[in-house]
Amino acid sequence: MEKLNDTFFYNLEKTVKTYRQYFQNQLKAHGFDITLDQWLILSTLIKNPDISQNDIAEKVFKDKASVTRIIELLVQNNFLTRAIHPTNRRMFQLTVTEKGSDTIEKLRDLVQAFRKTALDTISPDTLQETQKLLKIIVSNCKNSSD
Repeated sequence: MEKLNDTFFYNLEKTVKTYRQYFQNQLKAHGFDITLDQWLILSTLIKNPDISQNDIAEKVFKDKASVTRIIELLVQNNFLTRAIHPTNRRMFQLTVTEKGSDTIEKLRDLVQAFRKTALDTISPDTLQETQKLLKIIVSNCKNSSD
């Protein structure tokens, strides 16, 4: 019987968790009082200012309740403002504040450095093949769940 830590998916999950911990530790080490998930949501909102919370959840792979909690923290910490949407009273209009924009801008180069460190010594060909493999796994799982 195969050992759990010898399985592909165990190692994939371990890789993701290790990278998330590394990313979070780097944020803290560089003096940022923001989490990886908060950064993801702010980045998503900067790139897509009119996006709904449901669409944010889909883009950042979080459930809707988690996104709501994260947004609440971003509002409390003045990274975002939240107002009733002008055309749909059931939605909120989220706006990235100056503090939020400044934080994302300051993190732009650092995030690239974090990614570069994580991918160090991996050849472009290996990275491209790995991305192809991951896309195939996603497709296989989506096609099998229909």
